[in-house]
Amino acid sequence: MRKTTIIIMKTKIILIAASLFLLSCNDSFLERYPLDEISSEAFWNSEAELKLYSNSIYTKSADNSEICINIGHGASAWHGNDISIWYLDAWSDNLVASPMKPRMNTYNEIRSGTHRVQEIPRYFGYQEFGLLREINFGLQNYYKSGLPLSTVNKYTAEARFFRAWFYADKIQKFGKMKWINKPLNIDSPELFEPRDSRDLVMDSVLADINFAIEYLPESWPNEEPGRFNKYHALVLKSRICLFEGTFRKYHAGSDPEYFGNLDSNKWLLEAANAAKMVIESGKYRIYNTGNPENDYNSWQRIIDLRGNTEVIQWMEYKNDKMRNNIIQRYFFDNCGTATKSLVDDYLCIDGRPIVMKEGINPLYKGDNKIEDVFINRDPRLRQSVLHPADQAKYDLYTEANITFPRLPGMIGGIQSTTGYHFIKNFNRKQRDEGFYISVFPAIMMRYAEVLLNYVEAKAELGEITQEVLDQTINQLRDRVNMPHLLLNAIPDDPRYEDISPLLTEIRRERRIELVGEGFRYFDLLRWKQGKLLATPSYGIRWDEAAKQRYSDAIVKSSVIKDPITGEMVEYIDPFKGTSFEKCVFDENKHYLWPLPLNILSKNENLKQNPGW
Repeated sequence: MRKTTIIIMKTKIILIAASLFLLSCNDSFLERYPLDEISSEAFWNSEAELKLYSNSIYTKSADNSEICINIGHGASAWHGNDISIWYLDAWSDNLVASPMKPRMNTYNEIRSGTHRVQEIPRYFGYQEFGLLREINFGLQNYYKSGLPLSTVNKYTAEARFFRAWFYADKIQKFGKMKWINKPLNIDSPELFEPRDSRDLVMDSVLADINFAIEYLPESWPNEEPGRFNKYHALVLKSRICLFEGTFRKYHAGSDPEYFGNLDSNKWLLEAANAAKMVIESGKYRIYNTGNPENDYNSWQRIIDLRGNTEVIQWMEYKNDKMRNNIIQRYFFDNCGTATKSLVDDYLCIDGRPIVMKEGINPLYKGDNKIEDVFINRDPRLRQSVLHPADQAKYDLYTEANITFPRLPGMIGGIQSTTGYHFIKNFNRKQRDEGFYISVFPAIMMRYAEVLLNYVEAKAELGEITQEVLDQTINQLRDRVNMPHLLLNAIPDDPRYEDISPLLTEIRRERRIELVGEGFRYFDLLRWKQGKLLATPSYGIRWDEAAKQRYSDAIVKSSVIKDPITGEMVEYIDPFKGTSFEKCVFDENKHYLWPLPLNILSKNENLKQNPGW
């Protein structure tokens, strides 16, 4: 009888875990099925069961509607609507989330500095500690299996990898958190204690990610894309430590409870070493076929990324398992529209910015019409923002006689609120498949980021050399046939007078190479460059010639001082007349997000973040 009961219980648990893996999950799983039931002798007895439980962590972590650790396009077709990692640049000065789409207001509030203390935010916030509980529950039980330590450590490393990522995300947003390393009950005292210091939590994060690096395998046998290995942990470490090192460096003098103590070099060294290990592994390299006009974005617009040496980790979607809606919603009316600020930051083909201390670069042909901005510019501009002549290349025709750009009010075609259609990831076939059935992949980690993490960490440490530049930035420039960055001939861009020319070019390269991949907003926070978020987002020039060319467009505009020419010029102003028109950035509070009201009400020992 006892044997039969155990078999039934074991079957039930496996079915529960399997459903957790195949479907999006939420906290109700842990409410319906008591943890002590899963921890019975019927489970944790084989590697298959450890792996099955680990799979549930993957599934739960992929739900960006609640977690948002930048892991993909969402755990289901519905979640790919407007909460993909692609959308995160809408918090920044790179891309515009359409003010005509109410669901985009979450992005616009943060972008404009009008977000406020409220109940649990819609997305990307403080909530979803069910994932942490699930991780800690696995960690509490993995070693009960009696399996070889080498086997158990693999799955422990997976769980600790996710815990490091989870906490790093929360610290970036909220400054400090309560470190919890065990599953809690509703009456656990930890639930009513104050948050721990940033130092305590981040040292624990570092211990977790170091454990993951040590014990995750270099590869998993017969795995589909998605399972994390040792090199993924190294990439994550370089990402986390670069953020932490630069954040502490540039926020020195702020409250160490929230901003950390003055040990930035420790974190920068960890970031550089982790990136260097990935580089020296020889497993990855920049995708480069010798075609500078296409090599930057051609592979970022396809479905199957197997065999691509630049892609370190990606999430695969399949029609019979998990889909998303990213292509249908993102391009172009939700968020796939770039800013004048982004376009102005691309270098000219001589490797110098469009404006220098000695004056405007003679290669720059201005922005009187949209075609002009692409002349003599870094090829990545034309592979990120649509040139009107390229609409056939990207198969953008939706009906006869449609020309681009398409602006609000224009009949037919896909519209852009700024006139700068973001084209980097566009795949027309996927867009035409229909709503909620896209299988477009999500690239979570690629080699270009590793190179950029490495060069920035070395520069911040004061250890930059021409060899490091050649290993990193100049590899990216080789792909698009741009001149090398030379340590003895760094251009000086007057728009960034408070930053050294070297760091300006390293940060510019990061912005240009990783645009639309979710890094820019948090980069500005860690560099303490919130003032750039106080600058409104503008679109194409809106002079009389443009008004005649786009005569059926319905847009609003503003006359501003052009940062390039210094002249007063009229540009499309996509937020004019909305509650997001005036961008603000409060240096005393906006480097951290506020804790939600409902969280504060449950624990009187929690304190709201400074300034909120």
